[in-house]
Amino acid sequence: MKLSIIVPVYNEEETIALFYDAVQAVHAELNDIEYEYWFIDDGSSDHTMVEVRKLQEKDAAVHYVTFARNFGKEAALYAGLKNATGDLVTVMDVDLQDPPALLPEMIAGVVSGEWDCIGTRRISRDGESKIRTMFANTFYWLINKISPVEMVPGARDFRVMTRQMVDSILELGEYNRFSKGIFSWVGFKTKYLEYKNIERVAGTTSWSFWGLFRYAIEGIVTFSEAPLIFASGLGATMAGVASVSLIFVVIRALLTNTSVAGWASTISIVLFIGGIQLLVLGIIGRYIGNIYMEVKHRPIYVAREIK
Repeated sequence: MKLSIIVPVYNEEETIALFYDAVQAVHAELNDIEYEYWFIDDGSSDHTMVEVRKLQEKDAAVHYVTFARNFGKEAALYAGLKNATGDLVTVMDVDLQDPPALLPEMIAGVVSGEWDCIGTRRISRDGESKIRTMFANTFYWLINKISPVEMVPGARDFRVMTRQMVDSILELGEYNRFSKGIFSWVGFKTKYLEYKNIERVAGTTSWSFWGLFRYAIEGIVTFSEAPLIFASGLGATMAGVASVSLIFVVIRALLTNTSVAGWASTISIVLFIGGIQLLVLGIIGRYIGNIYMEVKHRPIYVAREIK
């Protein structure tokens, strides 16, 4: 049986060798498992590929794909899944926040035939800022309220999947990808192993708060129509309020023969309604933007080198 290990990397020159050594130590416990590495370089600007090529020189099981530019982690995940040839496939972060020590248990769970996928989830976020933790918890709470696809709080991309599940994921060739949702959407029997948060072994994360926020918005737009329903409901509510206000103004003018005084209040109402309209247009525009990118049929990534 062959295990494909997909490792997206972006400016991770300090962690490549540490990751490889840690996973190789686990392989010593899996003598009956053949393996291959697929490092997917997402347009790194440091010496990440120098380190990957060093590994390939001493281990023929190491392969890589280099992107022509930075296409994002989602594109890197897709490229890894597309190139993996194993009967089992796992996705791991190179910073060792995904503990390799869990691999034997994960592989055993899938090989048993009881599960199609053994995933992992963090049950704590020790070491992260409180505001980042709060927004992460809020995202999972919100997405599970408005989306028909259940997403397990704290779930990581780190998981071992069967070839059948991977092939099903690859059938979803959409440009706007949100893997956490896709993993859940395709179904299959999945079990999650829990562990406490582990800090990076070296280097610094490339994920900024703004980047994570945009990623969360992408997940909501990709897997829920609730924002569109909210926009429609808000528009209908404001139209109803405006109609009632108009009737009130007309009746008062007929009965008292006076016009409505107060320019400040009028301008405030106009600005408020205008703001609501811009909000609704922004929500609709976000969905239209996704449609625009989909209908172009651009490739998810452009590879400069595959080896």
